[in-house]
Amino acid sequence: MELKQKILQLMENDARLSPRTIAVMLDEEEAKIASIIQQMEADKVILGYNTVINWEKVDGDGAMAMIDVKVTPEREFGFSRVAERICRFPEVRCVYLMSGTYDLSVMVCGETMKDIADFISHKLSTLDNVQSTVTHFMLKRYKQDNLIFEDPQEDKRLVVSP
Repeated sequence: MELKQKILQLMENDARLSPRTIAVMLDEEEAKIASIIQQMEADKVILGYNTVINWEKVDGDGAMAMIDVKVTPEREFGFSRVAERICRFPEVRCVYLMSGTYDLSVMVCGETMKDIADFISHKLSTLDNVQSTVTHFMLKRYKQDNLIFEDPQEDKRLVVSP
């Protein structure tokens, strides 16, 4: 496996790893690792560093929804221009081009379900190329980015023997 891929796999699992720690783990020079990371940031291979937060353990966990969007593609641009426009809304966390019945899948966050409903009715559905939407509110997250949010429940059933 190429050195860049090894570095990316380590960083994907823990973005807090320092170039020194990665160098030790991969038996490489720290300066070489730091230079590769810096180049991948400049090349937009590494776009940023995020923290996965379990908002259910913090007051005001808000609301999240996945919205399937049916779009009329534009000549010479396809779905790109409308997707780029949707990306600019501050409520939007992710936008994916999908295969299947709907063209785009949009993850949206708001303080309440009403905030998300207002976003859909006043901003998203009013865009010229948007034909229809289907909204799926997220009720609970169990796993995200390879992180499980809660420890498995202990089996509290009584053992029954014949």
